[in-house]
Amino acid sequence: MASVKKRPNGKWRARYRDDAGKEHARHFDRKVDAQRWLDEVTTSVLTGQYVDPRAGKITFKAYAEAWQTRQIHRPNTAAAVDSALRVHAIPEFGSRSMASIRPGDVQAFVQKLTSKGLKPRTVRVTYQHTRAVFLAAAEDRIIARTPCTRITLPPVERELIVPLPTETVLAIEAAMPARWRAMVTLMAGTGLRPGEAAGLTVDRVDFLRRTLRVDRQLLLTWPPTFGPPKTEASYRTIPLPQSVVDALAAHLKEFPAGEEGAVFTEPGGGLLYRDHVSKAFREAVTAAKAPEMTRQHDLRHYYASLLIRHGASVKVVQNRLGHGAGKETLDTYSHMWPDSDDQTREAVDEVFGRARADSPRTGEAQ
Repeated sequence: MASVKKRPNGKWRARYRDDAGKEHARHFDRKVDAQRWLDEVTTSVLTGQYVDPRAGKITFKAYAEAWQTRQIHRPNTAAAVDSALRVHAIPEFGSRSMASIRPGDVQAFVQKLTSKGLKPRTVRVTYQHTRAVFLAAAEDRIIARTPCTRITLPPVERELIVPLPTETVLAIEAAMPARWRAMVTLMAGTGLRPGEAAGLTVDRVDFLRRTLRVDRQLLLTWPPTFGPPKTEASYRTIPLPQSVVDALAAHLKEFPAGEEGAVFTEPGGGLLYRDHVSKAFREAVTAAKAPEMTRQHDLRHYYASLLIRHGASVKVVQNRLGHGAGKETLDTYSHMWPDSDDQTREAVDEVFGRARADSPRTGEAQ
């Protein structure tokens, strides 16, 4: 029910009741303004765009935390979302009502993240998780529309992957604690992701056929737990080089499999706490005098570079690394494949040049 009535003080009162039976009212100096407002409300109800003015009073922190509990995320994704919101978005917007946040506020937030020195990719990921909260709020009719519109984000420059020299990989391996040394060999020789290597169990290794099955990873949780691989494409079987087989066999002889058959464990035999390995790897990088920004993931790049150097196709590299599409592989490693111009020249010179050299007519002309 809606109505417009004149009050004793001369003001015009427009009022209506929402679907929940709550009454909403506003006062205007002119009847035409009161009727226009009421018409706009009625239209929004009929078109399904109605938003209870009181709903937007909920704070960003309260809504974001409630939103998180409703999401079906992989554990690693849930941890990344929680970190982005807790570390950046909630300190910025937490105490403000959802309805009070404007596009300009979001743009200022992005600028602030950039000015702090965060990498463009980190800024973009943080923004994407924050935007997801506002989009959900708009769908829940908490706010009329998301403030994440026409936001300018810092450009992400493509990073040219420069694979580590073999000497550097061997130096890092030698500098690692003996308990985790073979993990460097494993990652450099199979291209496993850090979580896949940390979660390797003996039953996933076929020493006779020299293959390794990837169907789970060790998550960044405490206590450590197993979870599914990063993507569907990450489920794969990888051929094991003899050097990796030998390294794993020697490792298991010195450090028997631990909890749940884990190949790499904590000193007590429990599942790895991946932060401990990351810390050890950083120290090994320093000891090996490798580039300061070297990460465990660079061992994966090293493996890809070896495959490419020895003539592996895009499809083979894609399958070994567990990429979802060849485009991902090419976007990352295209610069490592032989230059097409050089291949074209060599192909023509090899066939056409040889034919000319063997031609009697060419010989007579000379």
